[in-house]
Amino acid sequence: MFRTALRSVLAHKARLLMTVLAVMLGVAFVSGTLVFTDTLGNAFRNQSAKSYKDVSVAVRSHDSRDGGNDGGGPGGGEDEGGARNPGISAATLTKIGALDGVSSVVGRVDGFAGVADQDGKLIGSGWSNSGSNFVPAKGGQDPAYTFTEGAGPQRDDQVALDRTTADKGGYEVGDTVRVGTNGPVREFTLSGVFTTEDGAVNAGGSLVLFDTAVAQKLYLEPGFFKDATVSAEPGASDAAVLAGVKALLPDNAEAQTGKQLADDQAADIESGLSGLNQILLAFAAIALFVGVFLISNTFTMLVAQRTRELALLRAVGASRRQVKRSVLTEAAVVGLIASAVGFVVGLGLATGLRSVMGSFGARLPAGPLVVSPTAVAAAFGVGVLITVLAAWLPARRAAKIPPVAAMSSVHGLATTKSLVVRNSIGGALALIGSAGIVAGAAAGSDGRTLIGIGAFLAMVGVIILIPLLSRPVIALVRSPLRGVFGVSGKLAAQNAVRNPRRTGATASALAIGLTLVTGLTVIGVTVGQAVDKMTTDNIRADYMVQMASGGGLDPSAAAALEKAPGVSALSPQQSAGLRVKGKFHSASAVTPGDIERLFAVTTLSGSLDTLARGEIAVSGKTAKSNHWRTGDTLPVTYDDGKKGSLRIGATFEENEFLDAVLLSTDTVEAHESRPYISQVWVRTDGGASAAHEQALVDALGDNPGISIMDRQDIRNTFGGFINTALNIMYGLLAMALIIAVLGVVNTLAMSVFERQQEIGMLRAIGLDRAKVKRMIRLEAVVISLFGAVVGVALGGFLAWAIGQTIKSSIPGYVLVVPWERIGIFLLLAGVVGVLAALWPARSAARLNMLTAIKTE
Repeated sequence: MFRTALRSVLAHKARLLMTVLAVMLGVAFVSGTLVFTDTLGNAFRNQSAKSYKDVSVAVRSHDSRDGGNDGGGPGGGEDEGGARNPGISAATLTKIGALDGVSSVVGRVDGFAGVADQDGKLIGSGWSNSGSNFVPAKGGQDPAYTFTEGAGPQRDDQVALDRTTADKGGYEVGDTVRVGTNGPVREFTLSGVFTTEDGAVNAGGSLVLFDTAVAQKLYLEPGFFKDATVSAEPGASDAAVLAGVKALLPDNAEAQTGKQLADDQAADIESGLSGLNQILLAFAAIALFVGVFLISNTFTMLVAQRTRELALLRAVGASRRQVKRSVLTEAAVVGLIASAVGFVVGLGLATGLRSVMGSFGARLPAGPLVVSPTAVAAAFGVGVLITVLAAWLPARRAAKIPPVAAMSSVHGLATTKSLVVRNSIGGALALIGSAGIVAGAAAGSDGRTLIGIGAFLAMVGVIILIPLLSRPVIALVRSPLRGVFGVSGKLAAQNAVRNPRRTGATASALAIGLTLVTGLTVIGVTVGQAVDKMTTDNIRADYMVQMASGGGLDPSAAAALEKAPGVSALSPQQSAGLRVKGKFHSASAVTPGDIERLFAVTTLSGSLDTLARGEIAVSGKTAKSNHWRTGDTLPVTYDDGKKGSLRIGATFEENEFLDAVLLSTDTVEAHESRPYISQVWVRTDGGASAAHEQALVDALGDNPGISIMDRQDIRNTFGGFINTALNIMYGLLAMALIIAVLGVVNTLAMSVFERQQEIGMLRAIGLDRAKVKRMIRLEAVVISLFGAVVGVALGGFLAWAIGQTIKSSIPGYVLVVPWERIGIFLLLAGVVGVLAALWPARSAARLNMLTAIKTE
């Protein structure tokens, strides 16, 4: 029977081609994902280990306002009485350097630094543009960087750039470079160009090296460092050095060995890639699930076409088990071949992904392609298992065909009892799933799990019911097809429902893909319009000014903008924090009097004018939840630990762009030595214009690190995230849709093979080749549109349900049905049908009518 199965595979290799392609694509997705993430993880782990190879102890600090230190060590005594401790002092590093076993100590400070190109535009992506300090060791070199030209900065008017940034900007040693931080833009002389393994630079950003004193003034305070690395002398114990270092650190700093830090970074890399891995594998699973229908359809038709052959095997002594095993062996062989090809394609896909990321500016660490045993086992295991499982039902049907009935050409059609059972199960699952979806929608944000379970059951139920649904749905287009296309249209409609199970299996693959695409589209468009409306309704400012990196602006930026010509209202949005009876409340420090002109703030009680008198305004929801009223005086603790009292002067309706508490910048000025300003909002006389925007740019010194956005830019920024996410989802679902198209091609091709005699008879009685082609094409379009309609309906239903769970967190959420996009999806489904029918239609039209008539 094994030899019989092999011969059958070779005899039907053309008909199994689409199955091989479907499995191959799914396996390529799986293996490519696993190999790519393994390769990426290995490269980053090696880079991390290399970066900390010579580091015995790494010290990191965070901004602190507590002047004490761990265990009373001398390193924390610089800031007594609750003063702000900005980092690790130079005095502390000197003490660490004097410890036994310590060879050297290097202090670092870093922050945002944007380099302008020759046209004044920012080089890099903003969030990955950074600056740090150059620390020369013996010989005047910083071991963290390899200089290819010039040397590191030695004076406060010099900088060094990484090789990629210098090339992009067209800079050479000695050139003047404009560098923007969160304050005024400055010009420096380029002292050198270097290469580095810095992760931000590899991600497409830039790195600027300053003299240490300059970097400290820009990012921290003179005499302080953010991080430090400690190298031990040969033979010294890292653990002993670590213990000595910890005793000297302030309590806003922590230390760990270089090996621990490298291990932690490796774990972070693993965690980050694990999320990417799961997302990609989820879409691979969808593609494979769609492929199940193609595989099952293929083997169902093969079994039907080989009824006499299988019956002959039964007649000469083969048992039901042997017949079933024979079909499953064919499936296993097909799965094995497809998995092998798919695995090789997956390796190419992984290599190609690295190149694609490189083309977008992400320079990944060098490293070999990692092919793990897990990737190999997963690729072949998934490919063979999916193929065998998909062929199990056709194999079971083949084994149940009675030899006598089969030899008499009485094919094993589905009995009335089997159809009743199938439709009953499908109806029950669809009903239970729909009820779960509705119940989940009614439960709000707590019902997402219920919707997920209901969606799965409903989808399975609809897939089971699709053969039943095909007759009445396709019947709706039978008359238009006959009226427009004549006999070809009539025959196409009849052929589409001749074998409902086959039509249903083919349409199911498209339905699954369109369900996901439609659901994502409806949710994406709805959320996008809600966010757009929220932006329009809440903002009155003409411009929003912020750092390209997303970090904080220097207060000097707000002062410079205020002097720009045409500015009629301006307010920084400064982050502040208040504790009331131990509970933290985030607050926005703003400019009294201007805030109402920059935002749509609806006052519920009191007046926002009280902000100028040192009072606060509280959102109505926050006031209600804390039982506060206008006129109440609250005991507060500021960010610097000092206590005071603030009176509530007003309550206001929530605004999505403002915190729940508003107060004047003057109120918190004494408590914030380094204010964090996330944005500056500006309104100009006569509204936004090119002249006003240029005035703001000039006021900021044409700083490449600061972005100025008008209202449309703001709307595009928020909407861009949603559109990007949708496009990524469409791309990932493309594999499933390609497999669905292959299913249509496969079904039509095998259907043409089955109907050779019928097509020959049609040709003999006068149906010309053009009409035969049209008949096959229309049949494909009908099947494709049927699957698309089912998918669009189910996807819209799921989108409504999911929307009910998120609308409470999105102000102004109203379900939007993007009819134009749905129309495009249906049109594309029709085009898919036409394209899928090209080969089968051509084959049908080229059949020799006499040979076809003689075909059994």
